[in-house]
Amino acid sequence: MKSTKDRIFTKRVLFVLLVLLPVLSLSLLDRDSKVVAKTQDTYQSLETFTAILYMIQQNYVEEVESKKLLDGAIKGMLNSLDPHSSYMTPEGFKELQIETKGSFSGIGIEISMKDSVLTVVSPIDGTPAFKKGLKANDKIIKIEDEFTKDMTLMEAVKLLRGIKGTDVTISIHREGWTKLKKITITRDNIPLISVKEKMLEPGYGYIRIRSFQAKTIKDFKKSMAALTKDGKLKGLILDMRNNPGGLLDQAVKISDVFLDEGLIVYTESRRKGNNLKFSAHKGGPKYTFPIVVLINEGSASASEIVAGALQDHKRALILGAQSFGKGSVQTIHPMPNGAGLRLTTARYYTPNGRSIQATGITPDIIVPTELIRRDDKKKDDDDDEDEDKPKFLREADLKHHFENENGEEEKKDIKKDKKKTKNDDKTVDSKDTEKKTDKELKEAEEDELLKKMLKQDNQLKEGLIILKSAVIFQAMKK
Repeated sequence: MKSTKDRIFTKRVLFVLLVLLPVLSLSLLDRDSKVVAKTQDTYQSLETFTAILYMIQQNYVEEVESKKLLDGAIKGMLNSLDPHSSYMTPEGFKELQIETKGSFSGIGIEISMKDSVLTVVSPIDGTPAFKKGLKANDKIIKIEDEFTKDMTLMEAVKLLRGIKGTDVTISIHREGWTKLKKITITRDNIPLISVKEKMLEPGYGYIRIRSFQAKTIKDFKKSMAALTKDGKLKGLILDMRNNPGGLLDQAVKISDVFLDEGLIVYTESRRKGNNLKFSAHKGGPKYTFPIVVLINEGSASASEIVAGALQDHKRALILGAQSFGKGSVQTIHPMPNGAGLRLTTARYYTPNGRSIQATGITPDIIVPTELIRRDDKKKDDDDDEDEDKPKFLREADLKHHFENENGEEEKKDIKKDKKKTKNDDKTVDSKDTEKKTDKELKEAEEDELLKKMLKQDNQLKEGLIILKSAVIFQAMKK
């Protein structure tokens, strides 16, 4: 038997759909005939919907809660629009708010849906998923014992996240594999430290932006201050590879650091009053050194805004591989019941009017992404070259993606002064000695990682060579 609460709820829904909508239709009779026709079509579809809802409640083999049916209908409606519009339950909405503030507990991957299959866009650097070897375009077929086909993104996120220290087992498929591979990953806090800096060589700085969170601009300015404190910075590499995006305002502020005037990005939506323009401002530190921006197939959304703005203003040279191509803006609408509605409301354009939707940012210098060879597949001399060519998920691969209406295709040698501690008849605290030794060990480890990175990372290596060349040419010009 259906509960009294369910029956009252259903009656209210039917009242709204069957009584109020016809009244609305009549009020529109004096308007343009096309509007009236659309309203009538909507009414007929809603009439069909209410009939189906009623039939399920009366005849389905098991009793189903009305709320569950309506939530499913809402999710299905949004999933039919585009890959980025979605309905978030109150729990899912809270998780999103926590994530944008900069931390959560999980495995650390950016995911999307491709042909109804949960697919990895990019693993986040340094996270459990990254350390376990997950790669862009890996398909997550199962989470624990639950298949992901037709699973919503928020449902998948809820299963992947959890308490720090707990395990989650996923079954993945990768191009070239003949069977699924189970990987057990231990969840950890994902702080999403969005900005990290280092000196590649004396005079040549490197800043990595992993994602655009609420504190990204604050952390970025600290990194810039650290690199420029001695006034000897000759050039900068800005690395936004595998950066899935994030907050639009943070991307605008990062671009503004290097631009003094002109547009950074603008949006266009159906409602003209909602169109936005973001421009650069004068003031702040004046940076004149050359910049090389690194992007790849995992660079999306906000990272594409920064790359596009610096490219159009000829303030930086873009190097790497074609970016993801997410040129749409999502607006988050809080709902009365604590849920959230993520709705695609506009497209964004670079200063020169380029839409990168489904095409991405084309680098000034294309350097293909090279992945470290899979451990489970040895290369033979007669192997097909294309077999190891990396394949990446891009916006254009996603179901219901928007088309681009314009059709555009568009070593660090640090010399350390190892000063020996002289006692000079003075007592040295053993704890201070331990701290110094730990620091030296950490610096040595970082130096070793840097050398390894420069040796294995073809795009970073090429970027540094070009940056040095730009500095030389700049000096010659002066």
